[in-house]
Amino acid sequence: MSLVDDSDDGDAEADGLRKIIHVDMDAFFASVEQRDNPELRGKPVAVGGSSGRGVVAAASYEARKFGVRSAMPSVTAKRKCPDLIFCKSRFDVYREVSQQIRAIFRHHTDLVEPLSLDEAYLDVTEDKLGIGSATRIAELIRKEIKAKTKLTASAGVSYNKFLAKLASDQNKPDGLCVIRPGRGAEFVQSLPVRRFHGVGPKGAEKMAKLGIETGADLAAKDIEWLRAHFGSFADYLYRAARGIDLRPVRSSRIRKSVGGERTFSRDLSSGSELRETLEDIIDIVWGYIERAEAKGRTVTLKMKYTDFQIFSRARTVDRAIESKDEFAQLSRALLEEVLPLPMPIRLMGLTLSKLERDGEEEPKRPDAQLSLL
Repeated sequence: MSLVDDSDDGDAEADGLRKIIHVDMDAFFASVEQRDNPELRGKPVAVGGSSGRGVVAAASYEARKFGVRSAMPSVTAKRKCPDLIFCKSRFDVYREVSQQIRAIFRHHTDLVEPLSLDEAYLDVTEDKLGIGSATRIAELIRKEIKAKTKLTASAGVSYNKFLAKLASDQNKPDGLCVIRPGRGAEFVQSLPVRRFHGVGPKGAEKMAKLGIETGADLAAKDIEWLRAHFGSFADYLYRAARGIDLRPVRSSRIRKSVGGERTFSRDLSSGSELRETLEDIIDIVWGYIERAEAKGRTVTLKMKYTDFQIFSRARTVDRAIESKDEFAQLSRALLEEVLPLPMPIRLMGLTLSKLERDGEEEPKRPDAQLSLL
């Protein structure tokens, strides 16, 4: 734990601040495989396809020591870790474990915002059991998860969602970090900007060229300067550098689309290569769909030509797509419609949209894309 003492939660209540916990399971998919197969424990494990165009969906901490990461091409992962063991994904099992974990969350609060099968925000400002301390609740939740699932979780505790999510990643795996009231800006400004949600490798590279390496560097820039260099992203960066986040925890989190895309190490053009690649993307994107528990009616195939022009094809059906087979059939049909291609492509992606919840189409709001391939 860090930046915490036993009086933190009382201070938060006195100041009218919320008490937010972000819980994130440690290497969830890979940890489930290691739990269920004792022979995998202590060994580098990756969940995903091991074929030439396969992609790592999740990696154990033993594999991460070699530089293996999710969304990494399987051939690259195998090169980094020759002893890497690949396991096929089992989303029915992951979903069952996720339901156990969510039941633990709801034992403490109804304000639970799942981000995926393995992570969620909890607002425990008013907790059901009257414990009063977000830190103690986080400790209890982690113990309950370990007892009921034999898996470990990391948690972050703070007074807003942005800080709680940063905190949960601070002491992984099997860790707890608390950022107490009045210390958010200090904590954020000590971090590299790459830790900020939404700042990817390209964004971090751009910032580095502008002399921004840490949250403190970012906080030193005024809003006009940020808008001149980062456009609409500037307001988020300005608030993030100061540890400000006013978003509430929403018990019904809405997405408009779920998908992913893959950029190839070399351009592809032959029909056989494209079909093989599409199958791997179907596997990974359906995994994301399962993880988000999403149902939708529109499948979109996206491609980027070697000259960087982007085109897409979409097909909408009358009812929500219920199975991977349906999703795969629609995806394959979209590819066949555009073959043969006029030129090679460097990127391919799939998206499921027109998402539905409880039989009703979701209201309009900005797209929320999951981690890309």
